[in-house]
Formats: sequence, structure tokens, C-alpha cells
Amino acid sequence: MHDARALIEMGAEAVRRLARRGYSLDLSRLEDLQSRRNQSIRSADEMRAEAKRVASEVQQTAKQGGDISKLKERARALKDQIRDIDTEHEQVQEELTDLLLTIPNLPDDAAPDGDSEEFAVEVRRVGTPPTFSFEPKDHVDLGEGTGILDFARATKLSGPRFAVSRGAGAALERALATLFLDIHTRRHGYVEHAVPYLVTRKTMTGTGQLPKFEEDLFKTGVADRELFLIPTAEVPLTNLYADEIIPPADLPLALTAHTPCFRSEAGSYGRDTRGLIRQHQFAKVEIVQMADPADADATLETMVGHAEACLKELGLAYRVVKLAAGDTGFSAQLTYDIEVWIPSQNTYREISSISNFGTFQARRANIRTRGEDGKPKLVATLNGSGLPIGRTVAALLEQCQQRDGSLVLPESLFPYLGFRRISADGITEA
Repeated sequence: MHDARALIEMGAEAVRRLARRGYSLDLSRLEDLQSRRNQSIRSADEMRAEAKRVASEVQQTAKQGGDISKLKERARALKDQIRDIDTEHEQVQEELTDLLLTIPNLPDDAAPDGDSEEFAVEVRRVGTPPTFSFEPKDHVDLGEGTGILDFARATKLSGPRFAVSRGAGAALERALATLFLDIHTRRHGYVEHAVPYLVTRKTMTGTGQLPKFEEDLFKTGVADRELFLIPTAEVPLTNLYADEIIPPADLPLALTAHTPCFRSEAGSYGRDTRGLIRQHQFAKVEIVQMADPADADATLETMVGHAEACLKELGLAYRVVKLAAGDTGFSAQLTYDIEVWIPSQNTYREISSISNFGTFQARRANIRTRGEDGKPKLVATLNGSGLPIGRTVAALLEQCQQRDGSLVLPESLFPYLGFRRISADGITEA
């Protein structure tokens, strides 16, 4: 969320930057609401000061035996006026807050122009996409052929966009999650967390999922208690420090968790309805950091390297791109996507997004540290996928496939699996 005063002070610059992501800032409305809010505060303060003066005058007049009837009438009138002004202030403050909650973050000028993935700028490619002397199968055919994925039974249980993994497939998912957590905790210094998968509306608002993306969220509740299923571990991990002041010596904080993620993907039907690319439920290892805002740019680059390390460990070909301003997520200033090679589609597809949110989420969630002067200031928050399990499985099956439909998995997974090969009929072999 933004500081209204900062947006107003930026004026045309704020309008320009938000226009790069396709958002039209109504600066006049923002100025009007902020002015009315400030005026209501001033008026209430003046009325309270007057009420205090009148109350003191009532006491003094009463002690002297004077007539206090008119003074008491004035006191009652002031009380009514203060109540009316407070009501007006609450209404204006609510309208201002509602507006601010819908204004996306200002994109970094380092983000290229454009409003779709077509305008992303490639930063680097790592690894060589595999070539095959046969027509490569997609991961659905490979998974169902070996018996390690079952989409039909998943649909029977829950409808479309769910998957069941079995045997070596389930073991592969577990192995990947453990490998990624080991990489991040042992090499990169992240602290692993086990977090709730159900969170409150306030928690979802803190990281920017609400109010804008409510239609994309799965919601549940008991009696009058409302809870949301997390779309990513970013939500609970970041909000762990909501309404707290983090000691400067503790920064940067590096947190990770392996959780299920739940997304309705509203508005995206027709895209990737087949397979593991876009599921309603999927598992992911998330990495989150909180840093001093001055260090956020460098931290972002570091975190991209942390996600890349997982792909390098698996020997998967991928590329890194910088997203265009208009294709950057609501809360992000700058985002890098890592795209893994998918042979059946003959293209790179997103497997991880790593974003710098600046102080945008920290303002919403009230996460602060202290500056050199000892005064509280907002932290910068950053997060990324490190990595999603389903999309990694899809890339592994497709890049590691053999002519006979068998799969030869990376050596790095052997300590976690105890096998390297899955035959065409689903039998595992060392």
C-alpha cells in the first residue's frame, strides 16, 4: 500500500509510473480524500480543544456560583459536533484506505516497457535444451505412461486441474521438496518454517492478495470465522512479522517453507488445462527475505541466483527474463521470471518469479525496522519460488525422457530417491 502523501507529492511522476503498468491514477480524487481527511482531523482537534476549554469554564463558573446552563448547552453541542466530525473522518478514512489498497506498486524504471510476456527482456540462458532423435512426449503422456501420474482419478476426486502422483511420482515430488529445502537452508542460509495453510483476511491483505484478487482465492470458514487457503507460502512467511519492529542486526531475514498452494486461476481457463503447469492445488518451496530498503536491489539479484541453483542442481536448461512493467504483479516493483525449457512445447515456460516489493507490502502489514537514528522505518520485502514441485516434475519428465518412454533422472536426486531410472512400465531402477 502507498503513503497517500508520497503519491500526491510525486504527482505527475506517480501518474507516469503507474501508467506504465496500465493503471490510471486519479490524482484529483486522492488529493480530495486526503484533504478531507486532514480537515476532519484538524476540525476534531479544534472541537476537542474547545470542549476542554468549555468544561474547564463550567467547573470554574460552578465554583463561583454562576449560571452554567448556557455553558453546558455549548458543551453538549460540541459533543454532537465532535461525534459528527469523527463519523465523517471514519467514512473519509475508509474511502481513502479502500482506494489506496487498490493502487498497485510503482514499477521500477528498470522494468522494460510493455504489458505482456512478449515484452520481457532476456537476461541470460543457462544450459542447452536437449535434442531428441524422436518426437518428444509431453509430461502428461510420460507420467500416465509410466503410471506415476493419474489425472483421471484426480478429476474424479476434485474435478479438473488436480493431479494424483503415485509410486515413483510421489517419491519424486517428496525428493524435490527436500532437495530444494536442503539447498536453501544449508547453502543459502534460509530458516525453514512450517506455517498454517489457512490465514485471515488481514493476513491476505498484508501481502496484497486482498482485496484485488479475492476471486482467485479459495475461501472457507466455520460459523462466523472466515479463512483463506494460501496461494503461496509468501503470505504466511511475510506476515509472520506483521505489526513488529525487526532489530536491524537481524536483517536480512531469510525464510523458506514447503507448502501446498491453492489458486482458482480465475480468468485463466483455456490456458494449460492439461497437465501440471496450472493446477488448483500444487506444492512449492518458497523463499522470502526482508531487508533494509537500501539493500533490496542487491538482495533481489541474490535471490534469483538462489532459485537458479535448484535448476542447476537438476541440470535443467532454463533462461532468466526481466518482466515488463505492465506484466509485473500487483505488489511488485521489479520481477525476474525464470523459465525452464519444455520440449513438447518447444519453448521456455515460467517456473519461478522472484520479486522486489520495496516497502509496499511492509506498509500494508506494518513490518518495520529501525534506521540509524533509531526511529522506526519500513523494511523491504522480497520473495520467489524456489521452486514449484509440479512444474519442476513436468520439466524433468520432458527433458529426461528416453525413446522408449522411460525416464533417466539427475544424479543429484539419487540420494533422495534411491533410484535414477523409471522404466516405461513404472519400475524404478538404480
